[in-house]
Amino acid sequence: MLEIRPIATKEDFAEFFQFPWQHYKHDPNWAPPLLSMRRQLLDKRKHPAWQHMDGEYFGAWRAGRLIGTVAAFVNHAHNRYHDDNIGFFGLFEAEDDQECASSLLDAAANWLRERGVSAMRGPANYTTNEECGLLVDNFAAPVIMMPYNPPYYAALLEHAGFEKVMDVVCIYQDRATIEAGGTLARLERLVARAAERSGIVVRRMDARDKSAEFARFREIYNAAWEKNWGFIPMSDLELKALIDDLGMLVEPDLAFFAEIAGEPVGFALTIPNFNEALSRAYPRPGVPEALTMLQLLWYWKVRRAIKGLRMPLMGVKQAHRNKGVELAMLLEITKALLPSRYEYLDSGWILESNPLVKISKSLGGRVYKTHRFYQKALPS
Repeated sequence: MLEIRPIATKEDFAEFFQFPWQHYKHDPNWAPPLLSMRRQLLDKRKHPAWQHMDGEYFGAWRAGRLIGTVAAFVNHAHNRYHDDNIGFFGLFEAEDDQECASSLLDAAANWLRERGVSAMRGPANYTTNEECGLLVDNFAAPVIMMPYNPPYYAALLEHAGFEKVMDVVCIYQDRATIEAGGTLARLERLVARAAERSGIVVRRMDARDKSAEFARFREIYNAAWEKNWGFIPMSDLELKALIDDLGMLVEPDLAFFAEIAGEPVGFALTIPNFNEALSRAYPRPGVPEALTMLQLLWYWKVRRAIKGLRMPLMGVKQAHRNKGVELAMLLEITKALLPSRYEYLDSGWILESNPLVKISKSLGGRVYKTHRFYQKALPS
């Protein structure tokens, strides 16, 4: 018999916390998170998104064994910003069992319906600033800070009445394609013309003052993304959490600001694909995180097991678009990638409607992964 109930006790929470390790234990593509990051994600008192959210966690048990999880939440900041009235679901994990998936999603929908929202969207953990969207193709290992799930999840959601509302894509470029396709030379020509017209200057992040640089990044990010689908501005607490999460991963030689007449107008943040080290160190409950961190440093700095980069964040202020700012930053990233030890760049995610997709493809990139947001109406 299937039982769906809120996560209400310490014992329930312990099972909920550990469920991904149980669920993905035979999946070599899954990269486990650090235990501290998993705790931060689930702690409603500490995760900054919960400052403007209400929500509940649910689990599905059969014969006393947890077989699925979901979170239901109302993001009041999202609804205010977009003048919307929707709820979200996230932290969705389930065995290949339609009864389990549908019952979990029904529990989330009922919780949201009681709070008067008109639709449920997801998956999202918890905003578009974090892991979100369901992987629907190329179920290879994910890059850092991108979600991963088994191929059957899409069918579970669609059979439960969910429909696509938006796709986001990831662009892949590798060293061989860049070198063989003349990408660098073409970019240099395009950027030279743009710089002559607009006076674009691109500089690296100042490693001596990361806090101030991240504050500049937030200002550009909030201005650049303000009209994007699903976006909500990043708060001070969310910026602090981002610095805490990414601070040790950011290599200043791979993070760039674009300036025009001394004004920061764009940024591109590129980080090593830390999942390549996480999958080897394999953080897990019962293993001290200090030991895991030593293993991560070994694989990252000594064994140099990380072969790729991810560009999770790029933005240009609205007033300075169509001036070649994006191309100028892509040029610097390409120039930094080629002499480095890294072999490929993942640029994602990007809204399927974003012109940057077309630009990236014209420069030798290819769409290689798609993540999908689903939505379902919740009539009263």
